[in-house]
Amino acid sequence: MAGRHSRSRRFSPAGIAATAAVGVALAVGGTVGAVQLTAGSEPARPVAVDLSPVATPTSAAPISPSASPSSSVTASPTATRSPQAPSRSKPRTASPKPTATAKKTATTKVVESGSCGASFYSDGQLTANGENFNPDALTAAHKTLPFNTRVRVTNPDNGKSVTVRINDRGPFIEGRCIDLSRAAFAEIASLDLGHVDVRYEVLG
Repeated sequence: MAGRHSRSRRFSPAGIAATAAVGVALAVGGTVGAVQLTAGSEPARPVAVDLSPVATPTSAAPISPSASPSSSVTASPTATRSPQAPSRSKPRTASPKPTATAKKTATTKVVESGSCGASFYSDGQLTANGENFNPDALTAAHKTLPFNTRVRVTNPDNGKSVTVRINDRGPFIEGRCIDLSRAAFAEIASLDLGHVDVRYEVLG
């Protein structure tokens, strides 16, 4: 029976040191490789930060939730005139100025005129046309003029005039053509005079 031959391994200090160096090299190499693989990938980009000023919300004008934080507060829009309506788009014309209309006064036509003496009377009950005589009414007596004819009598000394209505007959004194009531005579002269020269105009 052949004897078994066994070999024993002997480790020298140099071999142990070399083996340890190889282990360390492998460990360091693996770590470096892992670092290189990690460094070879694309680095993550930092998140962009908007540094523009952000308006501080106030109670008077709250910021809408949908508004971007970087949007600035703008002034309120100014009021603008709305388009004119079709009726106002037409050219305007100046309104006509009101013109003062003069009141038309009926022109009195003079059909006869002359000069004579005038007196007055204040007594009597009935006039020639049947009226009750009234010394305070503006009436007069004439010899021929129709009743209700209007006569304007003017005193040339003072320019006063009065218009009377003929409702009686007279006077029957020479040089006098008209006899006025007391009130009519007082309009153009003093009653103390009794009679005056007048200018008369028969009105149509």
